[in-house]
Amino acid sequence: MRARCLPQACGCASCGQVDRAIGSARYTFGMTRLSRDVAGPCLAPGGSVVAVGAFDGLHRGHQALLAEVCLRSAALDCASAVVSFEPLPRAYFSKEPLPRLSSVREKLQGFAAAGMAQVLLLRFNAALTAMSAEDFVRRVLVERLAAREVWVGADFRYGHKRAGDVALLERMGGELGFTARTMPEVLLDESRVSASRVRLLLGAGEFAGAAALLGRPFVIEGKVEYGNQLGRTLGFPTANIHLRERVSPVQGIFAVRVGLGDGECSWPGVASLGVRPTVNQVSQPLLEVHLFDFEGDLYGRRMAVEFVAKLRDEQKFHDLDALKAQMDHDARSAREILGMNPVLARA
Repeated sequence: MRARCLPQACGCASCGQVDRAIGSARYTFGMTRLSRDVAGPCLAPGGSVVAVGAFDGLHRGHQALLAEVCLRSAALDCASAVVSFEPLPRAYFSKEPLPRLSSVREKLQGFAAAGMAQVLLLRFNAALTAMSAEDFVRRVLVERLAAREVWVGADFRYGHKRAGDVALLERMGGELGFTARTMPEVLLDESRVSASRVRLLLGAGEFAGAAALLGRPFVIEGKVEYGNQLGRTLGFPTANIHLRERVSPVQGIFAVRVGLGDGECSWPGVASLGVRPTVNQVSQPLLEVHLFDFEGDLYGRRMAVEFVAKLRDEQKFHDLDALKAQMDHDARSAREILGMNPVLARA
């Protein structure tokens, strides 16, 4: 099939972490039903149209695939469904931490927004990696989801040692009563939209380019937690989001816009994402956000942080006075980038 072009415009310890993130093995996001296990009753007795993939970041290629699934499920009068994996397969096999474009929660919210009626978020662990490609098709796609159509990318691989491919899916579909379909590539500037391309752009601080591929600005969400309140003593109180096991594709100091609760990302600020090398170095990345001209208590509230521009890399200063002087400079730079009066920043 031809590629689609877009005009210029995310049992094992890891699985336990995911279960804590989503609250339970069965959860609902609006009208979306979430399940986590290969075993269990059929989730779509009337049949389903299924998309399968990792879906990190839910970029414009993913969005096109899910939109096609919704259209086809409506045409066939059956359920729309998606099969995904946590942890991400690439992260499971990687010797180095894999930067993520979206948290589990953000991915599930994206599935709900795309209109998926059923989400089967499989635990990617030793048992799943040992499952043959044929068993994956029978147990997951047929028995669990009663698939009538299965939509994947042309390079989709599955099963033990990634032995399964689209050809096997097509052959088994003919035997088991479903149709295998491949989604055309989505192109932007004659290049394929992909999660790896988004990660590269974000790592380079090219947020406008990443937003064009994502179809939205890059955002990190989380709940504001207590810190050591050092920023307050330096004149820059911060709202802190602990990323814990999540590896961010961006690190450094940034001009940002913040959304509180379900609000739009409109409040201007400056943020640091890293390990705080000058004071109280932390082992896991911490997102610290100073909201300009804000008064109020943010502890316990959910906050979305949109990254607008990178100011600099994280660095270690010889004392707190030098750190504060740099923070003053960063604040003035962020205000100017965000269209505010930099003179209002602390001198």
